[in-house]
Amino acid sequence: MKPTLILASSSPFRQQLLTKFNLPFESFSPDIDETPFTTETPEQLVARLSEQKAREAIKHFDEGLVIGSDQVALFSNTILGKPHTKENAIKQLSAFSGHTVTFLTGLSVFDIKSGKAITTVVPFDVTFKTLTFEQINAYCDAEQPYNCAGSFKSEGLGICLFEKLSGDDPNTLIGLPLITLTKLLAEFGVDVLTCRNT
Repeated sequence: MKPTLILASSSPFRQQLLTKFNLPFESFSPDIDETPFTTETPEQLVARLSEQKAREAIKHFDEGLVIGSDQVALFSNTILGKPHTKENAIKQLSAFSGHTVTFLTGLSVFDIKSGKAITTVVPFDVTFKTLTFEQINAYCDAEQPYNCAGSFKSEGLGICLFEKLSGDDPNTLIGLPLITLTKLLAEFGVDVLTCRNT
């Protein structure tokens, strides 16, 4: 009997990524405080929040394997917030022009019944083209990425801002590292390729 998969996210992008596994899953929106601890590194933050999101499932489900994920973008060792306004987005993107932004994605798989959780952090680098003000302004008008950390949507027109992407799994950038997730699920006895037959 294969376990129920549960995604601790209401993000349509993460849900869309998980459908690539061609396995049924349920989802819910975890309600947690995402405030960083003062002594926490960005890696510790995303690891803690992704596991915390997964553990929230015990309020909604009695059993299943829960997938939690959290992501931050780093530039010059500073966590990037959401810009919220066009002016802030232009500032962020102007600073990134010709530079590299690192995304850290926390990923946790939690078994409700056993209480076991495995959590890891997957890095991914995005190097930006040298961008003109006109390009940045046009991009902001086109996509209005004001609710996105880093002021861009890589799953949309934001891909045109980049010189190159560096990492093990391009899905990581959108918020769910599927290659790593396959390995974590295997630790719980779930082989994504064969478990639809069991």
